[in-house]
Amino acid sequence: MALKIAVPKENADETRVAASPDTVKKYVALGCEVTIESGAGEKSSLTDAMFKDAGATVAKDREGTLKGADIVLTVRTASVDSELLPKGTLLVGIADPHGSEAAIKKAAEKGVELFAMELMPRITRAQSMDVLSSQSNLAGYKAVLDAAEHFTRAFPMMMTAAGTIPPARVFVMGAGVAGLQAIATAKRLGALVSATDVRPAAKEQVQSLGGTFVAVEDEEFKQAETAGGYAKEMSAEYKKKQQELIEETIKKQDIVITTALIPGRAAPKLITAEMVKSMKPGSVIVDLAVETGGNCELSEAGKILKKHGVTIVGHRNVPGRLATDASLLYAKNLLNLLTLLIDKDKKELAIDWEDDIVKGIALTRSGKIVHPNFGGETPAPKKEEKTDKEKAVPEPVPAKGGEPKEDTDKNVHKQEPAKKSAAKKTPAKKAAPKKGS
Repeated sequence: MALKIAVPKENADETRVAASPDTVKKYVALGCEVTIESGAGEKSSLTDAMFKDAGATVAKDREGTLKGADIVLTVRTASVDSELLPKGTLLVGIADPHGSEAAIKKAAEKGVELFAMELMPRITRAQSMDVLSSQSNLAGYKAVLDAAEHFTRAFPMMMTAAGTIPPARVFVMGAGVAGLQAIATAKRLGALVSATDVRPAAKEQVQSLGGTFVAVEDEEFKQAETAGGYAKEMSAEYKKKQQELIEETIKKQDIVITTALIPGRAAPKLITAEMVKSMKPGSVIVDLAVETGGNCELSEAGKILKKHGVTIVGHRNVPGRLATDASLLYAKNLLNLLTLLIDKDKKELAIDWEDDIVKGIALTRSGKIVHPNFGGETPAPKKEEKTDKEKAVPEPVPAKGGEPKEDTDKNVHKQEPAKKSAAKKTPAKKAAPKKGS
């Protein structure tokens, strides 16, 4: 029996959809049946007819969409109640695990296997499944366009008969995926761009895009990146020094775009009310971290405010403001994950629970919470076993003085050259009489 993939309509405030006509075709080619809830792609300009033509069945309501589903694909898992899913269903999407403890517990109790796409590990194999990167890239681009909309001047320098218009100065705070795209977009529009980040690796990336890097580059700065590539929380002392530098920098800026996020924690406050006051009238701040508390002290989620002559933009779900492209990229992320999870020959789910990708995103399994960061058991460290090569190395051989030689291949091989050197001494004795003659 073919695997059934269900794609329900998202909640009212979500414009994206978890499938595209292209990914539906790929799922059908894998031997899956795909059911889309009617209107699921409407806000992304992906019509029911487009999904039908790709091979999907369009269901009239939520119940018909989820009936008999083996896999449920969502943008936000909160759009689907675990109560509606049969035991063993795989629910995949952005799960907001740090703020959805009750939902995770409920999924476990119902026997639903819950996978959180935003927990995708930063490894090479998982790059094509990384939803944070695909969505942040669009957010960085859109942030610059939002700033341009509210900015009352032009971005590039313009020389006219009536005079010269200076270029806009854009400052990007946080040079991750969103920040780098913001730098590139502002640069293309002709602005003078500078950026800051606590990660040392960001300096070269900013400069490669034509931006000027701004940071307090001390010893703490050199250690400010996690193994996963995320920014670490900095010390109070460093924050003070960095804040003093930022205060001086922000005064000269026309536009500031903030993108700084710390996984599982509130967004760091980078711009104080006093900094906003110091900015020129007509300046614009775009806060991409507003949904997790905001990088600007005065920003509010879902609002565009005017404070001290400065416009502060705090749109929710910025990737969703480019709904079509955001949906196409997100749907491809999901397809790449499912291609890993589905056995192409048997046409069934074959999840390798020991795979690093699966271990990174799996929140629940078989009625239990399994992710160690969210209440699951921390796996016991594996005992190191000797490799075949190590087992083949001989035991230490006592030397002449009774001391054992080191147990390495290098020392074992040293015994043969010793015999050769002894053979070389024989001709040396014959050469001695020639000297006397």
